[in-house]
Amino acid sequence: MNIKNIRLLLITVVSATVMGSCHIYKKYDLPDEGVISKYKEALEQPVDSSALGNLQWDEIFTDPQLQVLINEALENNVDLQNAKLNVDIAHAQLLGARLSYLPSLAFAPNGSGSKVGSASLDWGYQLPLSLSWEIDIFGRILNSKRQAQVNLYQSEAYQQAVRSQIIGAVANCYYQLVSFEKQLALYNETAELWKQTVQVMRDMKEAGRYNEVAIVQSEASYYSVLAAIPQVEMSINELNNTMSLLLNVEPQVWDVNVESIVVLPSELEFGVPMSYLAARPDVRAAEYSFASAYYATNMARSAFYPNITLSANGGYGTLLGSAIVDPAQWFINLAGQLTQPLFNKGQNIANLKAAKAQQQQALNSFENAVLSASAEVSNALVTMEKSEEMRQNLVLEVEKLQKAVDYNRDLLALSTTTYLEVLTAQQSLLNSQISLLNTDLAINQAAINLYQALGGGR
Repeated sequence: MNIKNIRLLLITVVSATVMGSCHIYKKYDLPDEGVISKYKEALEQPVDSSALGNLQWDEIFTDPQLQVLINEALENNVDLQNAKLNVDIAHAQLLGARLSYLPSLAFAPNGSGSKVGSASLDWGYQLPLSLSWEIDIFGRILNSKRQAQVNLYQSEAYQQAVRSQIIGAVANCYYQLVSFEKQLALYNETAELWKQTVQVMRDMKEAGRYNEVAIVQSEASYYSVLAAIPQVEMSINELNNTMSLLLNVEPQVWDVNVESIVVLPSELEFGVPMSYLAARPDVRAAEYSFASAYYATNMARSAFYPNITLSANGGYGTLLGSAIVDPAQWFINLAGQLTQPLFNKGQNIANLKAAKAQQQQALNSFENAVLSASAEVSNALVTMEKSEEMRQNLVLEVEKLQKAVDYNRDLLALSTTTYLEVLTAQQSLLNSQISLLNTDLAINQAAINLYQALGGGR
């Protein structure tokens, strides 16, 4: 086939089919409806550098010991390393998609010889080059490249999401260790005080002021505190192992600052703008997943249209038996090939239907990701607000119960109260102190979750 015929072939095919295939050239766009329309508007807004999610993580987690742990986790964590490798893979796939526009070139030298009777050996050889170039008239390569591009964006967003999750996980584990270390100190201190109470009861029994029942009940309370200590120590051990796993090191004990707290900016908006949520890497990853599905649908559409390939073969050599006429010569062939799907049309229709369904699934998942992000932010804000209210009341409760314990001990020495009132006051105080520690932990965790829910750690 000569160049003129190839040109006529291309003109004929393009004029016959390009009008019906214009959709496959369009870039993906998000629908203008529901929460997605608000998301699209948010993408056009300028970035607020003062927003909580845009602050550097070391501006939020200022504890030096915690900062060391987070840095080590970001350096060594296996999940983050794999996420980085996924980005490298996506880069390589994008490069491959871009190179698909270029022609392929192959070199396959060959030679052979033959001999008939007593004749001399007749050699022949070829040094051929083969060139093949697919002309992307119907967008198959174009959509493949665009899909590879958004897959790269998605892997980068996923890497950022993993980074944010690791920062939040290390901070959460750290403040759980802080809380349990405080609980352990409280139980040890309480056990010592209750041990003294048991001794007081014994002394009073010797003086004839109490019987054995008082001693037995005070000892039971004392042993209940001792029994709680191993449970707290087991929790501390598990948290140390969790921290070690996050840092990808062998299990070890980690030091924490028991006075550490998370301090967020003093002014927080209760209603978070959509632009804050649009910056979340997991939300962006969900958007790119939809974009990838969109381009997969376009590639399924392009399967209905013909593939056009130009090929050329040329080289230098000789053929057996031709050496007498022309020992060696240049040769070249040029061809154009049109492949139009016919009998696989049913399969193409099925593939297109499946691609459209997968595209809708990706869109549904994207919408859900936006709504879930909004719910997470709302939950964190409400938890912070209500936990702070609880803390204020618990601080007052602990203060009053401490006074009640002190008063009851004084009255016990004067024999104007019963041992049951003393034990009840002590138990109530311990319960309130544990509740206060748990509430402090809830406030710290809510602050961490809020920062992470806003995409913090990018």
